[in-house]
Amino acid sequence: MPLQKLTYRAGINREGTDYSNEGGFYDGDKIRFRSGQPEKIGGWVQLVNSQFLGTCRSLWTWVNLDGLDPYIGLGTNVKYYLYQGGGYYDITPVYRTDGTALPPPHDLPSDPIETTNGSKIVTITDTNYTPNINDYVIITSSSSVGGLDINGQYIITSVDAATDTYTILSGTNASSDDTGGGTVTVEYLFPSGLDVVVFGTGWGAGPWSRNGWNTPFISGIANQLRLWSNDNYGSDLVINPRGGPIFYWKDVDGKGTRAKYLSDLSTTEGFEGQYVPYSTNCILTSSAQRFIIAFGANPYVEGDAATPFNPMLVRWSDQNNQYQWVPDVTNQSGEFTLSNGSYIVTALATRQEILVWTDSCLYSMQYVGYPYVWSFQLLMDNITIMGPNAAVTVNNVTYWMGKDKFYMYTGVVSPLPCSLRQFIFTDINTDQAFQVFAGSNEGFNEVWWFYVSLNSNGTLIDKYVIYNYLDKVWSYGTMGRTAWLQYGIQPQPIAADYNNRLLYHEVGNDDAATTTPQPIEAYLQSSDFGIESGEHFGFVWRMLPDVNFNNSSVNAPTVTMTLYGRQNSGSSQQPSDVDSVVSSQDYSTKTAYIIPQFTGQIYTRLRARQMSFEIRSKDLGVAWQLGVPRIDVKPDGRR
Repeated sequence: MPLQKLTYRAGINREGTDYSNEGGFYDGDKIRFRSGQPEKIGGWVQLVNSQFLGTCRSLWTWVNLDGLDPYIGLGTNVKYYLYQGGGYYDITPVYRTDGTALPPPHDLPSDPIETTNGSKIVTITDTNYTPNINDYVIITSSSSVGGLDINGQYIITSVDAATDTYTILSGTNASSDDTGGGTVTVEYLFPSGLDVVVFGTGWGAGPWSRNGWNTPFISGIANQLRLWSNDNYGSDLVINPRGGPIFYWKDVDGKGTRAKYLSDLSTTEGFEGQYVPYSTNCILTSSAQRFIIAFGANPYVEGDAATPFNPMLVRWSDQNNQYQWVPDVTNQSGEFTLSNGSYIVTALATRQEILVWTDSCLYSMQYVGYPYVWSFQLLMDNITIMGPNAAVTVNNVTYWMGKDKFYMYTGVVSPLPCSLRQFIFTDINTDQAFQVFAGSNEGFNEVWWFYVSLNSNGTLIDKYVIYNYLDKVWSYGTMGRTAWLQYGIQPQPIAADYNNRLLYHEVGNDDAATTTPQPIEAYLQSSDFGIESGEHFGFVWRMLPDVNFNNSSVNAPTVTMTLYGRQNSGSSQQPSDVDSVVSSQDYSTKTAYIIPQFTGQIYTRLRARQMSFEIRSKDLGVAWQLGVPRIDVKPDGRR
């Protein structure tokens, strides 16, 4: 028989059986398709070795008016940071503990600190406020107690509401049993949130009417998965913890200052700050028209600043005035209640409109000026979105993951055909749907979604799926990330990982998430193909590889190629010898494109009725792209 080419369609397909997908790929990891050819994805490196606190769920980047080093806003379940110039700056707001007044430090009862000899546990009494475990407190003006200087920022380790006390851990052991501190001043940072979804809690965790209209499943923002929405307003930053108030950080105040309640700034500027929404599910700014918009909020009622939360309400500030939220004929602030759905899941600004998803439909929100200011048009009913961060817009096309399929919006809503649909949606842990997030990788024409799979421990993101919107093909794999930032302002895509670091993606060929780079193991396996339609057995005795190692960074990069054989579709796979394909070139010293040179042929022994092909790499510095390998097959009878 002549040499048989192993030609395959681009993309991975898991919609049918292995054999029914003959001529395609069936499995893989850390693989992408570019111009129809499969290749290993790029590596990643740390932005900086230092770590932030908490699990990052939000990344946002912008440049201030001086046009210098861009900011990155980073929201975790315990903090909100600015990253710039290699450093993290904690701008987490100080919490308004009394619910109404501005949040200055408040004094504790006299001598509120108690130490125990030989222990790091410090007990503090506060009769005015009960914090939560894992909240942060800043202690100032304390005198020494038990040989310890207690002043500083601490995490709260336990709480006893019955005795109005909580504990922190000092850096060293106390030298005596002591009570003291004198006049102690404290500030509590905004309460920490959960880093995973606790089933049955939070807005939209189940049927909205479970506890009656306008009643969340839990009380307290600390009991929800902490998701931040963030957007810049000029050089400034607007942030919102889902279900909480709107905060505002002023660039002119510098990185050493914390974000403040927008309502407090509104009062300071001479407006009625008590009417700024005190609770909202997400925010964004309309940069062209200069509005701040809240999605899911408490409505405005004159004389009542504590109106009940409406999960279907859209509210917006006055144009060019972020502090004015009281509707009047002299301004453009206002509100509108959507009718389809039970709560607003998220919103996303595109070039010409703002897309607003409820739990059952999609709206278009467009600026129309006086007197209505914003118009709302229902684009599609009976659709879903997996979570608040599951949508992304690329090249003026919006893609999102629904609860049972993918969608795209190009002016009209349509399902996105997916060769992995059944495989992906039966693998997602839907209890953790709000952890799902999307991101774009425009250098490779890709949209990525990350999700928690059923095969993980049930709470950590461990899988991704990629859609190449230019080639219209899909791939998937394993990776633990918690947030993604598409590049544009930044030189590369940025992701956050579970090691509490920011990573540049598509840099090098290795996993450099820590100081010691590790190899990225990547592989791709084809579906089964028959030998003469499976009528005869075939005996394969050699293979002629076709691969390039461009962009590798080592001498003699290597991949392995393996054939797997079956007697029939229901039998187990039997692998051939694992054969290495080695480049004879030193890519570590070359920067320009070179003509690939590698092992010309490899020898193997495999007898089967149907076969599949695998390529795999697991060494440092290796990059590869697969071409069209060929195999030498001899007929070998029917039995």
